[in-house]
Amino acid sequence: MLHKSIFGGLCVAACLVAGQVRAETLVAIAGPMSGQYASAGDQIRLGAELAIADINAKGGVLGEKLKLVVGDDACDPKQAVAVANRMLTSNIVFMHGHWCSSSTIPASDIYNEAGIPMATVSTNPQVTERGLKNIFRIMGRDDQQGMVAGNYIAKHYSKAKIAVIDDKSAYGKGLATEMGKALKLAGVMPVIEESITAGERDYSSLITKLKASGVSIMAYGGYHTEVGLIVRQAKQAGLNLLVMGGDTMTNSELASIAGTEANNVMFTFSPDPRKIPGAASVVAAFRKKAIEPEGYVLYAYAAMQLFEQAATMAKSVKYQPLVDAMASGTFKTVIGPLSFNAKGDLNVPGFVVYRWKDGKYDMVQ
Repeated sequence: MLHKSIFGGLCVAACLVAGQVRAETLVAIAGPMSGQYASAGDQIRLGAELAIADINAKGGVLGEKLKLVVGDDACDPKQAVAVANRMLTSNIVFMHGHWCSSSTIPASDIYNEAGIPMATVSTNPQVTERGLKNIFRIMGRDDQQGMVAGNYIAKHYSKAKIAVIDDKSAYGKGLATEMGKALKLAGVMPVIEESITAGERDYSSLITKLKASGVSIMAYGGYHTEVGLIVRQAKQAGLNLLVMGGDTMTNSELASIAGTEANNVMFTFSPDPRKIPGAASVVAAFRKKAIEPEGYVLYAYAAMQLFEQAATMAKSVKYQPLVDAMASGTFKTVIGPLSFNAKGDLNVPGFVVYRWKDGKYDMVQ
């Protein structure tokens, strides 16, 4: 009987431990964790990790701790599809991702078919224009930020010769197109409109063409790594080039690549969430860890807050209750209140213009 009691006690303990192991809710992020845009993936991972740690410290979600699953798509659409398919076998209940619009668009079809809700910062309009019900964009759209960027150039640099350049990606092409539209509507006609190939190291042919055409302003749709190289190489060629980009310029790697020429880079982004009073304690927690919560760090944190609050509201982590809660609720996050229209876009998106100066960016006054 004693042996049976001991065995029974061990069995209960093992079952309890097993129960604790099983009592996890899997949530995921996906983006460029490797490759030339890996610094953006780092931002997403850091934000999600701290959010999950904070949520778990308060008891988790519906009595279960959250566990993070990370997918690396390297901003490659084919790899994004493979990541999405692997995520289906992991039994995740929520995805924050991907990052590049060209990855988010095909991956979101897979998550939608599988019944997995997702938040994203991808800005191409087609992310939410396809009628998917599972996707919620916690950032504005390119047709919104492109208008802000184009109008700013038209207002302040209407006499300059302007080029509109993109990197051929879904994000870059879409943003450049919207900036070009805004310029033309304001009566400013670009003298050059063309594409470059992302990932190259030498942009001398582009710079030669810009210089020959007298271009001093480049409206650019694409990512920060190429911009860093272009402005640095332009300076070396004797061209003082001012660049207007989009939200992906919120990365200190830009300043590392461009050096002092980063001071010639402006961009559109949402009002800086680091300055929101309600985010102060989270910002302080990041800085205590020697992490500057720039760019997408706080957006990833907010995505996990969105999931937590929606699940609490729905009293469930199942697809339909979660999606219904996200579609109808208003959520308090470190990037401000989030609520969504029927397409899954933010009800109150906002973009302002920033400029880099001495390794930091701030709003243009």
